[in-house]
Amino acid sequence: MHCGFQHGDYHERVTSADRTKTKRSRGERTVVGLTAKISHRRMRLWLLVSKRTHKPPALSRRSSSASSGLSPARDPALISGSSRELIRRLGSQVEVRAGFITEEEEGALLRELEPGLRKKRYEFDHWDDAIHGYRETERVRWGAVCEEVLNRVRSAAFPEGSPLLGPVHVLDLDKSGYIKPHIDSVKFCGTTIAGLSLLSDSIMRLVNENARNEWLDLLLPRRSLYILRDQARYNFTHEILKDEESVFGGQRIPRQRRISVICRNLPD
Repeated sequence: MHCGFQHGDYHERVTSADRTKTKRSRGERTVVGLTAKISHRRMRLWLLVSKRTHKPPALSRRSSSASSGLSPARDPALISGSSRELIRRLGSQVEVRAGFITEEEEGALLRELEPGLRKKRYEFDHWDDAIHGYRETERVRWGAVCEEVLNRVRSAAFPEGSPLLGPVHVLDLDKSGYIKPHIDSVKFCGTTIAGLSLLSDSIMRLVNENARNEWLDLLLPRRSLYILRDQARYNFTHEILKDEESVFGGQRIPRQRRISVICRNLPD
């Protein structure tokens, strides 16, 4: 994902398409979260995603008492990683909030987005080789329901008064599409990235740019909000896995067409 639509300066990605995949032996790999070895915990994961995607959104504005300007609201059951220490270290810099929007609000967003997206073709040869099977746009004006949803996103993700990148970025990923490892532009995008996931569950993977044995997998349920801040945003590549690679804690997470609605703040 990136900071803008067809604005070259925004696309200063650091891609990892040709990197050798990090080999993790059974002894090296410590998965924190749900594992495939315990069948009833796999069922708990499935139930968790099914139930939480229908929870009503949190409407209250977060307190500004935390060091980041916001109280952390990370859902630990939706985050796994190479070590407990890494998850502890990143803390509130990585958040997933399941059921952030309702089914009705998702429908309102789709009604505004689909007419414009249908006019575009999916592209499979991105100019900087960071995305495969996508179409995208930017949007400034929204209807009342969608604007209220976006205000909740801004309230949840950004400190009050933080200057935001004006257009909201909309990225439509085909079922066969995927986003390769990259870091968003540091020239035009600030400390925080926040995105709503529409139409499908998916897996976002973060890998430390300087220590590739450090990684996090985020399960992004349909209608959830993810937030990346600070170190997680600047020092870790992020990607959306292919459908055939979409596994969380040993549990297969089928991926369909996915639309992400992404807000960012401006650099200081």
